[in-house]
Amino acid sequence: MDRLNGSARLMIVSDLDSTMVDHDDLDNLSLLRFNALWEAYYRHDSLLVFSTGRSPTSYKELRNKKPLLTPDITIMSVGTEIAYGESMVPDTAWTQYLNQKWNRDIVTQETAKFPELTPQSEKQQRPHKVSFFVEKAKAWEIINVLPKRLEERGLDVKIIYSSGIALDILPQGAGKGQALAYLLKNFKVDGKVPVHTLVCGDSGNDAELYSVPEVYGVMVSNAQEELLQWHTQNAKNNPNIIHATERCAAGIIQAIGNFCLGPNVSPRDIRDFQKCKVDIFGPSHEVVKYYLFYERWRRAEVEKSEQYVQNLKSVFCPLGIFVHPSGGEQPFHQCIDSMAKLYGDMQGHRFRVWVDRISSAQIGSDIWLVKFHKWELSGIELQCYVTTVLMSLKAELPDGFSWVHVHQTRLDGSRAGDQTIWRF
Repeated sequence: MDRLNGSARLMIVSDLDSTMVDHDDLDNLSLLRFNALWEAYYRHDSLLVFSTGRSPTSYKELRNKKPLLTPDITIMSVGTEIAYGESMVPDTAWTQYLNQKWNRDIVTQETAKFPELTPQSEKQQRPHKVSFFVEKAKAWEIINVLPKRLEERGLDVKIIYSSGIALDILPQGAGKGQALAYLLKNFKVDGKVPVHTLVCGDSGNDAELYSVPEVYGVMVSNAQEELLQWHTQNAKNNPNIIHATERCAAGIIQAIGNFCLGPNVSPRDIRDFQKCKVDIFGPSHEVVKYYLFYERWRRAEVEKSEQYVQNLKSVFCPLGIFVHPSGGEQPFHQCIDSMAKLYGDMQGHRFRVWVDRISSAQIGSDIWLVKFHKWELSGIELQCYVTTVLMSLKAELPDGFSWVHVHQTRLDGSRAGDQTIWRF
């Protein structure tokens, strides 16, 4: 992990389904609240790790459906696969380690002797994970018998049962907890152990995460009984593990505040930035704040006021230029006038805007270069723009930063054909 020069201020290690992602929240508001918080205050000096039972294929499908941020590290297939960065570079050393006392063919041979086991879909089957569905009553009978049979054939495995139906067979050294311990060990070798680590989960296959030494832990309010039972039996006296009163990503935000790990008020929870000033601001916060306003303006969730338009013009350089994905250019003030006319055009529609992968660098005494991905969901159409912004520090402005130049390209490299839409 070369993105950070030193130790991460905070490393969040979170399960996805029913933890970071609330499948009952069709508007994804809880997840979007977390996204805004992370990009505004944490992305620049912290690490985000997703730890999921999903296979790489299934994980990518979820990313196409939900507004998930890009993690620094992805742990998949119940801790049997580790990948780094947006390009998901696999950790081959971890793969080699898991090969010890493991033979997938032998596992499938022995499990075929249990008709109660129903194989999960092919995309959930992985080199170091064999997955089934099985009723709870039958699961414990199998768990008590199968490991011994595999041991007799020279294997050393673990069986994880979660969600009251999913049974995964893994190498003994695998699992979400072991994968996290492996990462922390590597960070220690590099002298970059995170200052704080917060683990987040909701089901039985997350239990190992809470056993890793010196971590904070949150079980979201919707955590399943199997995880709560594990907590009662193994960690009820540990003050660093809490059962949140909020669901999913909102529970993660709650835990950040409970353990005093950093800012825990999402910019999405601030309705009027003119009236509510924050103590921490910078280029990242400025970007998140602008796109929240842009979303709310088009959804008519703020008052239609000329004062808002004038305030916006005051933080955009009068001579500033927006370079459209088509290659055309237009002055900022014309873009803002165009946006002003769009007030409420998305009221009652499915319309959300969020940013991902914000990075910033000071390239002069008062000049900052900011890069990020801007995502815009309108109905079923999802577009992403790679955005580069030059900002200058201006003491006379409320939050100190003025937008000087904006350049956007489409993520897929295609050129936008409609040059009549000038909004950034």
